[in-house]
Amino acid sequence: MNTNVSNEQWKSNVILADADYLDSVAFNLTVNFERMIGRRIPQADFARWADCVALDGGLREGDNEIQVVLIHRKETREMKNFTPGEFESQLDGKAFKDHLGEFLISSLTIEDSLPSGDGLLIESLQVISNAKEVKRLMVVAADDDYPKVKDTLRHADDEKRITVFSMQPMPGGNFRQEILGYSVMNALGIRSEEIK
Repeated sequence: MNTNVSNEQWKSNVILADADYLDSVAFNLTVNFERMIGRRIPQADFARWADCVALDGGLREGDNEIQVVLIHRKETREMKNFTPGEFESQLDGKAFKDHLGEFLISSLTIEDSLPSGDGLLIESLQVISNAKEVKRLMVVAADDDYPKVKDTLRHADDEKRITVFSMQPMPGGNFRQEILGYSVMNALGIRSEEIK
């Protein structure tokens, strides 16, 4: 698995996600909505989630290239609430193509030498947001990491379209915001008409 973002050749569209946080959001939504709507909810479809995030980030149909970077702890081998979900064998170095373009997936492991997961996320965010070739950036970070994300993006190029996904609206920032729960609910197959 790749552990260095500074030497990467970036595409013009990048999704940067804290995979551990993303998986916990899917788990919490599954538990809550199974009780609410009275049916079993399957694992979230990873490709469908990536599509929804790309659309929420402003991407439209075409021959686009979208780089998806998943950051996870060393001891986490898979996202248990997504399919496919195993980092090494099912996601890292893999790709899929659909009406939005080609999604190229890589995963970064948080090494023991780093103090925390948000350290690698913020380091990656700095590198990617400063990369000249990146025109559209979509960021999924834990709500607790929002102040660091906001601070890191303060000096981002105004020409870039940056969208930060969180579970609730957050104050300020020179970027767009979207609610993460909507894309995860779509990937879990939860339809709006089921929610009363």
